[in-house]
Amino acid sequence: MEDILASIKRVISADVEAARRLPPSQPVAEDEDVLELGEPAGEGGLVSGATAEASKAALAALANIGIDPRADANTLDGLVREMLRPMLKTWLDAHLPEIVERIVAREVARVLGR
Repeated sequence: MEDILASIKRVISADVEAARRLPPSQPVAEDEDVLELGEPAGEGGLVSGATAEASKAALAALANIGIDPRADANTLDGLVREMLRPMLKTWLDAHLPEIVERIVAREVARVLGR
């Protein structure tokens, strides 16, 4: 257990040092045209109002679909779950350690940067 903790501390300290060597990010100039995600697009947006409403309706319909977590393999929900399980495991095995390290390093850098 101590070896694992020591290894994690080494990785974090290396990432913190690497983050300190990065140049500071440049702020966005006020006059640049920036699309804020999460704010509705006004005149000249990427999609028309009708398209936005149709997308919202489709997503609302999708949100209302109930999925039974106890569904067995004989149902569509169960079949999809069983098909996705190995793919999800493979993806998590390949990407989760890197994601966790990056998030921990970013959080440590944020805390140490105070």
